[in-house]
Amino acid sequence: MNNATMEHLNTSFPANPATVREGFATQRAAGLRAKDAAETLGLSEGAVVQAHTGAHDRSLQSTPLVGGQWLAILQALEACGPVMALTRNETVVHEKDGIYRNLTQEGPIGLCVNPDIDLRLFFMHWHAGYAVTEPGRGGVLAHSLQFFDSAGVAVHKVYARPASDLDAWNALVARFADAGAQHTFQPRAAQPAVAPDSSIDVTGLRTAWAAMQDTHEFFGMLKKFGSERQQSFRLTQGKFCEPLATGVVTELLQRAAAASTPIMVFAGSKGCIQIHSGPVNNIKPLATPGAAQWINVLDAGFNLHVRTDRVVSAWLVRKPTSDGVVTSVEVFDDTGEVVAMFFGVRKPGQPELTAWRDLAESLERL
Repeated sequence: MNNATMEHLNTSFPANPATVREGFATQRAAGLRAKDAAETLGLSEGAVVQAHTGAHDRSLQSTPLVGGQWLAILQALEACGPVMALTRNETVVHEKDGIYRNLTQEGPIGLCVNPDIDLRLFFMHWHAGYAVTEPGRGGVLAHSLQFFDSAGVAVHKVYARPASDLDAWNALVARFADAGAQHTFQPRAAQPAVAPDSSIDVTGLRTAWAAMQDTHEFFGMLKKFGSERQQSFRLTQGKFCEPLATGVVTELLQRAAAASTPIMVFAGSKGCIQIHSGPVNNIKPLATPGAAQWINVLDAGFNLHVRTDRVVSAWLVRKPTSDGVVTSVEVFDDTGEVVAMFFGVRKPGQPELTAWRDLAESLERL
């Protein structure tokens, strides 16, 4: 669902929670995922989860968590042992197993840096959190923590795994529960219009791009020149950027798996970027005639699901750094937002892998 559709959802707390719970249960029984079931009711996922707080007899139960203590909640997850981190947008779902360790925060920005759970957290977009239980496969109770932005869109979720310490999990929920909280959600504001190309100092943009010493300078450069991300690609294409075929994600994953080339996969919401670093192995397409088409990574400890029929553009991007050129593949859907980025695995101070650069440079052009 694109931003325009999101603006028309009734994202606020529903007037009749019992009706919402009944409708949601019907949609879930029909096989819909939670997000899709909520949207079928014309509601945001956050509004539906809020409707399941308090005393009721439905199988999904949710407990609001204390707002604003997001870092402390995530830090408390370390005691729970292995869990699954899930971050998604409209087109990409990124799932990674591991332990939440090494969490820090500076201002509204949080970091969780580990070989397995690797997150960039933008807490200014975290509005409400819940502890949720719902019967999963085989009737086994699934435990999760779910966090939403002010529009009721999920920014990050954490799921207990069979190896998780449920006593520690339940202690975490008891510690941070705010059972009486009534969170409300508002429609997401429309995206600001992209500045006309004629207003961009293209010469200055190209000069600044060529002078970059670190990939983290890129966002500040776009802000300085007032350029939207894809717009900057169009205006500098040639030396720095080239448009790729929209089927590039499947090609990239299959070739990386065949050559055992370790890659970094970034996917995110407004509130979190989640990163996988390492090989990908088990690449499986899933296509249903007339329905969604997916390419999936189904590896132990890492699952990635990309809805390829929603990918409308992709770019090969080259950024100069003090360690040499860093090459990425950036993928966009019809929301206009970047939904996934792919890099070769590298550490600061090291040049990128030749195998990754060769793979990226040989991908099919538009």
